[in-house]
Amino acid sequence: MHYKFFLSLLILINLHAISLHASASEALAKLEFPKDFKVEIFIDNIDSPRQIAESPEGNLFVGSKNGGVIYAISPDKSKRIIAQGLKYATGVTFYDGDLYFSEIDSIWKIENIDNELINGSLIPEKVLVTNNLPNNPWHGWKWIDFGPDEKLYLAVGVPCNVCNPSQEEEYNFDKRYGSIIRLNKNATWEYVATGVRNSVGFDWHPKTNELYFGDNGRDWMGDDLPSCELNRVVEEGLSFGFPFKHATGVLDPEYGSKITNDMNFVDPILEIGAHVAPTGLTFYDGEMLPEKYKNTIFMALHGSWNRTRKSGYKILAAHFDDRGELLGYEDFITGWLQREGTKETVLGRPANVFQMQDGSLLISDDRANAIFRVSY
Repeated sequence: MHYKFFLSLLILINLHAISLHASASEALAKLEFPKDFKVEIFIDNIDSPRQIAESPEGNLFVGSKNGGVIYAISPDKSKRIIAQGLKYATGVTFYDGDLYFSEIDSIWKIENIDNELINGSLIPEKVLVTNNLPNNPWHGWKWIDFGPDEKLYLAVGVPCNVCNPSQEEEYNFDKRYGSIIRLNKNATWEYVATGVRNSVGFDWHPKTNELYFGDNGRDWMGDDLPSCELNRVVEEGLSFGFPFKHATGVLDPEYGSKITNDMNFVDPILEIGAHVAPTGLTFYDGEMLPEKYKNTIFMALHGSWNRTRKSGYKILAAHFDDRGELLGYEDFITGWLQREGTKETVLGRPANVFQMQDGSLLISDDRANAIFRVSY
């Protein structure tokens, strides 16, 4: 009896692994990308991967949106769990020898992470950085990174489709919702950008050090309104419009009438389409890809749900010059969304683009449960 049970369990586990691999392989077979590039499965069977970080020793760290864990992937592609029991464990970043990772209301770090991976086989001790973050589960995942100023930045999404949390008792009048904030060394928060509905990815221009971020547009205004955004922070502390205005000049049906003369909003530098759901992004400054990709933002468009015909499900390339001005944009990798007449099939959902030390790109896919590698 016990033998049959364990045999059945083993078969189920193997079938699950095969189905995950087949999903990643099926997506890979349909991907379209520029000539002379190569896309391959870097690793699969990894639960809902999101943000990625890398240490100088070549160890990779991956946050898992649904799994509640943080993975470490060694250069030989063996993986282990180094933190568990987390909620929305999506954000990871590496700084000064330590791994930082986020969950819904907290940021933790594991000190000397490379040394821990070499000398320890158990789950390492994590040290609390802060546990004072807004904890509403709606848009509750936290993208984190260290800026050129060596301070920790994170994005805090709003707990709603449309609301004004800083003015509403339901959300404890918390001004941090709908913003990108920076943690100072005295443990206080500074506002880098406000009026941001839900940013799930940001990075700094390699030459100007200015911050650029994606923002997910609101739902339930129709198939084509409002557009999701790519934004540039030229001056800190300004509002990017939410909840009063969306994209460039689209007034909110409820909050638009509440705009007063003293309100000034920053428009996006690029509208990227309604409901495409921009997530992780990176500025490219490596040496592997052709020169045209220097200062390019590679952005994952996670894909729509609130639309009659699906949109997104691809990697966008937005090209910038050394001064940070937009030169143009194009689809870089497509194929996660397949169409045959009116039938639509989603093979994966790209969630983040990360530049490795060797200049190649990694793309996490939290539907195919895989990470793809892009090389040239």
